[in-house]
Amino acid sequence: MLPEQRHLVQSSWALAAACGGELAGRFYARLFEIDGGAARLFAGVDMAAQHRKFADMLAAIVGVLDDPDAMVPRLAALGRRHAGYGVHESHYAAVGEALLHALSATLGDALPPDARAAWAHAYALIGAVMRRATTHQHSLSQSVPHQPTFRQ
Repeated sequence: MLPEQRHLVQSSWALAAACGGELAGRFYARLFEIDGGAARLFAGVDMAAQHRKFADMLAAIVGVLDDPDAMVPRLAALGRRHAGYGVHESHYAAVGEALLHALSATLGDALPPDARAAWAHAYALIGAVMRRATTHQHSLSQSVPHQPTFRQ
């Protein structure tokens, strides 16, 4: 990311973080509206707690945008964890759309087009790292040859 893009994401996050619950509520409402399959991943989940986790996760990611050495391992771990929850490649586009919708709806005019574009770029980067970690993990597990078990 360009320094200007990081600055736009971080400065708009400072505003959005104050509305974390509202942002998360809008995010999940939009996500479930556009991807019913994603809604099933949250069956039985305490959504109030999930909203807090979402806001905390975004804060942590925004906090390390200027530190790739910290950001990449965190996002890779997040990607692997989400794969374990049943998140698939197809969910990432819906999540990006829901995030941008929630930011726009929550911040209104405080999220100008250049800041929205910076968030879109940031999410593309975040999603790419998360997906790559799960793809890499999957290909590693597929490349390990099966060792037959012999019984005596």
